[in-house]
Amino acid sequence: MELKDFLTAFADQFEDTDPSEISADTLFHDLDEWDSLIALAVLNMSEKKFGKRVTFDEMKKCDTVEDLYNLIVSK
Repeated sequence: MELKDFLTAFADQFEDTDPSEISADTLFHDLDEWDSLIALAVLNMSEKKFGKRVTFDEMKKCDTVEDLYNLIVSK
């Protein structure tokens, strides 16, 4: 999995956030649309699309989209 592919898949989880607002260094918890439903969608996407299971607690420890990507690829 490449970071570019993860960024696209991550951005696809949002309905109202422009994908251009999301980059590797985006603090995803600070996005206006970020909420528990988006978090669950991201966790589901990680497992379904990339075959990597991440817990909510693990995701909470990540700050940027790249942090989350690194967590997922380390699994």
